[in-house]
Amino acid sequence: MAMIPDFNWTEGTWDCRRNLDRIRLCIAGDWAPIRNFAPIMAQDPAAVYGDLFDSLNKADLKIFNLEAPLAHACETMVKSGAAFRADPCHIQALDILSVDAVTLANNHIWDCGLPGFHQTLETLAEKGIRWTGAGRNLTVAAAPLILEKNSLKIGIINFSEGEDLTCATPRSPGVMGWDPDLMEAQVKALRSAVDLVLVIAHCGIEYMPFPPPYVTEVFQRLAEAGADLVVGHHPHVPQGLQIHKGIPLFYSLGNFVFFQPTDLLFRKLGFVLFVELDNQGIAALEMSPYQIHDQGLGLLTGPPKTDFFTAFRQISDPLHTPRGQEEIWHALLHYYGTHMMEPELAGILDKLKTDPPKGAAMFRNRLTTPQHCALLTDTMTRIMAGRLDDAAPWAFDIVHEWMTRKIPGKT
Repeated sequence: MAMIPDFNWTEGTWDCRRNLDRIRLCIAGDWAPIRNFAPIMAQDPAAVYGDLFDSLNKADLKIFNLEAPLAHACETMVKSGAAFRADPCHIQALDILSVDAVTLANNHIWDCGLPGFHQTLETLAEKGIRWTGAGRNLTVAAAPLILEKNSLKIGIINFSEGEDLTCATPRSPGVMGWDPDLMEAQVKALRSAVDLVLVIAHCGIEYMPFPPPYVTEVFQRLAEAGADLVVGHHPHVPQGLQIHKGIPLFYSLGNFVFFQPTDLLFRKLGFVLFVELDNQGIAALEMSPYQIHDQGLGLLTGPPKTDFFTAFRQISDPLHTPRGQEEIWHALLHYYGTHMMEPELAGILDKLKTDPPKGAAMFRNRLTTPQHCALLTDTMTRIMAGRLDDAAPWAFDIVHEWMTRKIPGKT
């Protein structure tokens, strides 16, 4: 197992300096041909990657999170959030990079139901792209994927929170949901069969700079079970790195090829994680940060890159002590309860009147998904105890900055 004692926080790198043959693995976050990016990717599949294209293309193995079904016109499901559908022609933007595998355990791959899911698998199969994290039943959805390159084997385990009750069961299709016991068992079973155990999870609270306790607890548990690397996405912003007993836990890569119409800075930033492997495990790590522009991605250089890693260190440091983890959670609850809870609940009640199925989906998701349950339950508990506003000021200030800071030059 990898031990990462001396991560370079200024450059976002680590290297063990072993002089052995290596392969280079690329792990990227949410990839969805939607909104501004859909016509760009249809016309020129390489253009959306901007000046990241060469570094992505040179990796020996590439794993992206496919955040939309690739399906011809079909009915989207009634769900809590937005429902996505990408045209099968957009597979060219994966094929042009020779992407090896995609993760499917997320909150959008089921947006077109079973017909859209089947079309997606057929489209992936046509290009020889493998997948994990969803399937016709729980056994298939939870099955690890093993990739092999130059005699090195990488075992990938993928799971999510299973929003909108899309979790697979022993008898029904869906995504691999939030089942830490099963994931721990998968990690232990893989440990002796592969050179690297990689866990990729789609989880956490959207737009917040810190992971909630239920996420940090599971990531740490999987590291202790034998995972070499745990990587998260879904929050739409970067979250920090925790080195837990020598194992790197990256809580969120931020958005990747995923356009959101916003001028908020941190929702326009993300990073690709490059991992170099040799026959002794992880040999090097490299974070490659970028900004998401209207026409595609652009690598960060100079002062913006320096600013990114300064901010990344700031959101990572509290993760390394129990006290820090407790204080950042209280700060998230304070911010949510002060700025977000009332309008969110009012919006749900209003939607129940104007569009009952949509409103019901929104309400049901708050009751059944870990992120919403944790946020609402703990916020209300602190309100009842009269302790909502006693979060550490330094932690609250970080949350406020990540939720409100705009791109320079935007008003």
